[in-house]
Amino acid sequence: MPQLIKIHSLGSSGEGVGKLDELIIFVEGALPGEEILAEIQTHKKNYAVAKLLEVVKPSPERTEPFCPLYNDCGGCQLQNLSYSAQLKWKRQQIVDAVERIGKINGVEILNALGMDNPLRYRNKMQFPVGKNLKIGCYARGSHKIIDTSSCMIQNAKNDEILAAVRKIATKFNLQPYNEDTHKGFLRHVMGRVGYNGEFMIVLVTATKNFPNEKNFIRALLKEIPNVTSIQQNVQTFHNNVILGRDTKILYGKPTIHDKIGELTFNISARSFFQVNTAQAEILYKTALDFAEIRGNELIIDAYCGTGTISLFMAKKVRKVIGIEVVSSAISDAIKNSRQNHIKNAEFIVGDAVKVIPKLFNDGIYAEIVIVDPPRAGCDKKVLETFAAMNPERIIYVSCNPATLARDLKILDDFGYKTKKIQPVDMFPFTSHVESVAQLVKS
Repeated sequence: MPQLIKIHSLGSSGEGVGKLDELIIFVEGALPGEEILAEIQTHKKNYAVAKLLEVVKPSPERTEPFCPLYNDCGGCQLQNLSYSAQLKWKRQQIVDAVERIGKINGVEILNALGMDNPLRYRNKMQFPVGKNLKIGCYARGSHKIIDTSSCMIQNAKNDEILAAVRKIATKFNLQPYNEDTHKGFLRHVMGRVGYNGEFMIVLVTATKNFPNEKNFIRALLKEIPNVTSIQQNVQTFHNNVILGRDTKILYGKPTIHDKIGELTFNISARSFFQVNTAQAEILYKTALDFAEIRGNELIIDAYCGTGTISLFMAKKVRKVIGIEVVSSAISDAIKNSRQNHIKNAEFIVGDAVKVIPKLFNDGIYAEIVIVDPPRAGCDKKVLETFAAMNPERIIYVSCNPATLARDLKILDDFGYKTKKIQPVDMFPFTSHVESVAQLVKS
């Protein structure tokens, strides 16, 4: 039975949140301030999930989605909300997490830094391949593939890659991978776009044997003659991990290059690199500003990845030590430091939980600690060791407001007060928000 519901906020995944009596209702596609008709589909003890039937009273911030696949695709949740309202909501996500989860008051949470033009920002595409060579995004909440010809948040070159691979794969009858039967060949298509026109095509396959490989590559080069690199990544495991361990260069160079600020980075098929280059520079500049560097500091950068933040800081300080568990990322970080002629950055392969206490026991103390962990946040032992090092400041870069708030509370208990947080919109039209927090010794 349809129910009239007033929406008062957005949930962490961008869904509308309302109340029916005392029951919390989540409604995908509904916006704050709206009155809607919805039908409850899932009823749990403390909440319900309802399907939006009609917007009775629309929000003034409601906009018409620009993508024809919006109602089916699960990629962008917030195309129905004005961009200015998205930025306000993303800041509010941080506020709510810090106050409700972290139980911390008095933190200055700045307005979210958005983009002048929030379209075509993704330098990396990775689309699954399905039956009848459908290539595109997954439908909302499923593994059904929505055939995509153009994605307005992707760099336009990725659209070109998508069209070319689909055309040539059809011509050579490459069999798409079936994740139920585990049969077939082509699993994913990845495109990576750098600067100066460099771009890479990665074909993720279920087997090493590439049917008609030479003819396929020849035809692909005829379709896109200016490609920098074509590679095959082999993913044989029966899971949802996109990339496998083995990569073979089919044509061209092993890497492409991109720039953040004055730094140039080598990007391989499996490298981690921020997908929004323009906003990554803003994120790193914010971290640099929050570090309040004088010039003689030792910085420890936990979870350093390919060394982007480490190298961004290195020219301003005495030394940077970067730590990362993924050995290939550390290899990239070392290459990137050499390419940028940076000699005061050291990179260590290992789990931060083990490496940081060892550094501490060896008498290494950092004046500034930078941490940019995965969505799960930091291990408490890592945070405890940071505090024991007694740095002047801790700069916490986060992609998850909930784990950020949890870790800020732990650091607060260890004597580090959160002074300010700067949200940065790395992923316009999605529910994700990154942020940089500055903590100082109290």
